[in-house]
Amino acid sequence: MSGEELSADDAWHTVRRIHLGPLFATAFVRFRYGDGFSHARAFGLQLALAAVPLVIAGAGLATSLGAESIAEVVARTVVAISPGSSDALLADVIDADEEGSERGEVVLVLGLVTAFLAATSAFAQLERGINRIYGTKRDRPVLRKYGRAALLTASAGVAMAVGLLLIVAGEPFGEALEEVYDWGDAAETVWDVVRWPIGLAALVVAVTMLFRFAPRRRQPKLSWLAVGASVTVLAWLAGSGLLALYVVAAAGFDETYGPLTAVMALLIWANLTGIALLAGIALAAQLEAVRAGIPDPLLLDSDDDGIPDQLDEHPGSPAR
Repeated sequence: MSGEELSADDAWHTVRRIHLGPLFATAFVRFRYGDGFSHARAFGLQLALAAVPLVIAGAGLATSLGAESIAEVVARTVVAISPGSSDALLADVIDADEEGSERGEVVLVLGLVTAFLAATSAFAQLERGINRIYGTKRDRPVLRKYGRAALLTASAGVAMAVGLLLIVAGEPFGEALEEVYDWGDAAETVWDVVRWPIGLAALVVAVTMLFRFAPRRRQPKLSWLAVGASVTVLAWLAGSGLLALYVVAAAGFDETYGPLTAVMALLIWANLTGIALLAGIALAAQLEAVRAGIPDPLLLDSDDDGIPDQLDEHPGSPAR
């Protein structure tokens, strides 16, 4: 349904009328029919491939910065979120010469380019998963698909990275500032409080942009996507917290994987991120379908044009 036909009142009324239990149940059916777990795994792999070069780029940024104090802050933050022992990185940053700075610039550029390409592939995969959940069998043409994925990487991807860094790396970043600049406990407390709303706001903006612009269809107004976006952020936070607790508290996790502990944790976290995103879009899609009088998550496509009959403005015509 178009944005003019759907309002915030309709969205809230629909949620109250059908209640969350049946909505979650049918949304899970839609998620499963759309092969959400497989698409989440594919997205998670690409997201992990983008995260590793970002950490490498952070190390390159630390060595290429001219100001030693700022470089040390970046290096300490990278060390805190990186696997293994990285004491040598701090030493290289503190004692960096001109040659080390030039080498760091090369590492920074290569890391950012690699991360951007991997993130573009991840968002292109996310479009495919979202299309299947909505019942659309065909993605955009390849140039439009990857062009839009690149734009989403530069916008929603940056917002997501900022949110993740503030939430995941915010504490070690604040500790690094305290150690380097000695800014005091009060300032660190303020930072620990402020980074959470800013990080959450960045995540909400990123998820909303993905829900709005990734699918190959005209989306309703943002109020109809708000329920799914909220569930995505809450599920992601809960899953990330439980994973962190499990990695730290579970006996034998680090002994089992050894040097690969951080890599395995990253892969599991990326997979959970994909599941949260696709589960949230399944909830938003099912809420809209219920309001449109189509409660069955498996939609009919009699002319096999890739767009369900109920969502096709011109049945029998080639897919848009």
